[in-house]
Amino acid sequence: MALIEAFKRLLGDTAVLTRDEDLAAFTEDWRGRYRAPALCAVLPSTTEQVAAVVRLCVENGVPVLPQGGNTSLCGGATPSDQGERPVIVLLTRMRRIRAIDPANNAMVVDAGCVLATIQEAAAAEGRLYPVSLGAEGSCQIGGNIATNAGGTGVLRYGNTRENVLGLEVVLPDGSVWDGLYALRKNNTGYDLKHLFIGSEGTLGIVTGAVLKLHPLPTAEAVAWLAVENPQRALDMLGLFQATWNSRLSAFEMMNAEQVRLVLEQVPGRRCPLAEIDTWHVLVELSDTGDASALAAAMQGVLEQALEAGMIRDGVVASSEGQRKAMWLLRHSVSEANKKAGVGLTSDCAVPVSAVPAFIDLAMASVRAIVADVRFVIVGHLGDGNVHFIPFFSFAQWDAMPDRDALAQRIRRAMNDAASSLRGTFSAEHGVGRTLTGEMTRYKPQPELALMRAVKQAFDPKGLFNPGRVLPPPSPSASPSIATSQRGD
Repeated sequence: MALIEAFKRLLGDTAVLTRDEDLAAFTEDWRGRYRAPALCAVLPSTTEQVAAVVRLCVENGVPVLPQGGNTSLCGGATPSDQGERPVIVLLTRMRRIRAIDPANNAMVVDAGCVLATIQEAAAAEGRLYPVSLGAEGSCQIGGNIATNAGGTGVLRYGNTRENVLGLEVVLPDGSVWDGLYALRKNNTGYDLKHLFIGSEGTLGIVTGAVLKLHPLPTAEAVAWLAVENPQRALDMLGLFQATWNSRLSAFEMMNAEQVRLVLEQVPGRRCPLAEIDTWHVLVELSDTGDASALAAAMQGVLEQALEAGMIRDGVVASSEGQRKAMWLLRHSVSEANKKAGVGLTSDCAVPVSAVPAFIDLAMASVRAIVADVRFVIVGHLGDGNVHFIPFFSFAQWDAMPDRDALAQRIRRAMNDAASSLRGTFSAEHGVGRTLTGEMTRYKPQPELALMRAVKQAFDPKGLFNPGRVLPPPSPSASPSIATSQRGD
């Protein structure tokens, strides 16, 4: 094919993958739920090469699918079986740490840098890049930016959007926007970087970024708590915020079923507490001060909570090894769930105060559909993001009639529960293709109209990651942004 030959002339033969066996890792999502063929995958080494690839695709009318570490949970980074086969653009070879400026607390990186590598490079300079998630050993910063990734540090540091100062983006016409500003103040019109953060590759390909760094904590105190229910966990969050709010960096919650699955499925993981059949909370304090003082602060809060009957048990990590073991248990949930069965993962967020009510309502709503379902729950309680997961063994799921329709009914029940509490159906995973139908149901029509106008302005040919984020316009939808009505 002429286009593939043009890619080979541009990038070299080894940077153009066409054989099925070479494409397999990129045409299927990591959970094995989405797979479809691609025309080819290309591995450019520079921003200029990415731009040239895009221009060739546009000239030939071929869809462009940017892909990072392929860790998406909503089908946003793998090909679709609808429409023409795309060219997958992989930034794996673009992994430079371009510059680190400790005085400005900023780092300039290529978009293909793995998140863990960025964290390590920042730490070597006495700085922290605070976005942290279970896939940080394989996910790429370009994908984090494209999905506005959250993770376990949002409570203190915000999600990816709050930690990006500037971007470099290849636009759908093949031109390059150099927005690599390392500024905290730049009030010169529209802040364009925010259009690309969370756009899931539908408006352009992020090739570089200026990341915001923070002082590297020199002291950390981590505790594992057993609480009776989510309300008690919420009470504990309030206690920590009232006493050590400026040092509170993470507050994670899991139910017993989630902890049990990790212990069963992932070798080397151990629960810090003897009691499993309870709700579990992982809390972290961090600071630049003395470690012993921070541990004493943590111990003081736990003693207060025990006296008040707010927790059933608790343990403070007494070594770096214990601290890492607690976090490994938390970060192993996706691996465990993938091995154990089929989970219909939700990514809902509600106001923090409404988390217990959301869990109760979602449980009742899903059980009205499948009475004997079990639930796996893991949540970033500090920011209101709850991954509420109706869970089935492989055999149980295979025996279900019309599984696609059932999955849709269950997701709709969970998302309706979140919506009734003024929440959202996607907090950190993105929309991808799994949730495009929910956009129509829950997003106001004026908001969808604005999004479509932005998409049309940037990508009039609709070649960038088509079928993701935005649903097709409904026949009854008004074309007027000003007069459209809410879609739910």
